[in-house]
Amino acid sequence: MQLRIVHRTTFEYDGRAVASYNQARLTPLTTPGQIVSHSRVEVSPAPWSYDYRDYFGTAVTAFEVLDPHESMTVTATSTVHTDRAPAGMPTIGWDQLADPDVVDEYTEYLALTPAVALHPELSELVARIRAEAALPGDAAREVCSLVHREVEYRAGATDVHTRAADAWEQRAGVCQDMAHLTIGALRSLGIPARYVSGYFHPQARPQVGDSVRGESHAWVEWWDHGWHAFDPTNDSEPGDRYVSIASGRDYGDVRPLSGIFSGATTSAMTVEVVLTRLG
Repeated sequence: MQLRIVHRTTFEYDGRAVASYNQARLTPLTTPGQIVSHSRVEVSPAPWSYDYRDYFGTAVTAFEVLDPHESMTVTATSTVHTDRAPAGMPTIGWDQLADPDVVDEYTEYLALTPAVALHPELSELVARIRAEAALPGDAAREVCSLVHREVEYRAGATDVHTRAADAWEQRAGVCQDMAHLTIGALRSLGIPARYVSGYFHPQARPQVGDSVRGESHAWVEWWDHGWHAFDPTNDSEPGDRYVSIASGRDYGDVRPLSGIFSGATTSAMTVEVVLTRLG
């Protein structure tokens, strides 16, 4: 599948911002499951900018707007060819995951950060899954199903600062919360897991040429002799309707836009994502 993604973010300031310093994680990378044929990040007013890869391998555009401005628009446009193969059957064993070399190599993806730390009730349920799973991959798949069954997808139920334990307490959240819950559960079992952000075409059979409104999406990957992706929100493996942008320990590592500004007291932000199947 060939997809074009246009992600536009507009900031409106209460007064004039005299300076703005930002980082954008909005550029997809070519990976075994996707090939990027075109991408660009445009900012208005015109900034000074440079590109780099962060610690986790994500493409980052850092930019500064130093002229006084009352609004700022960041538009990321990408064209991506996707061809995702099924992950395959679980292979790694519990003893192999516990090997000190594996633990050392993937230590960042085993930490129970505040964002993903488990609610005690979920911790008990996950322990039962571990007791019945022959392989870590089997446990990981059951954890995803558990989160999907127990947590209702409800827009507006949480915000970007909500922790996994709070989302579990209210049994509601969005894709970010379901990814955090799954990651915390997997790490509690000693399974390295990471947060993946990107996009997901909402139509099961997208028609060529049709443009639809979308939004940023989140899913997880766990280590099993390679990274295995799964989307607990939709209880399915990511297919060709998915485009990945960034990965990290939790949402804090993959925020699409982050930064600071001075000179104005408040700002309002609007986000629009449009996805079009090109082929």
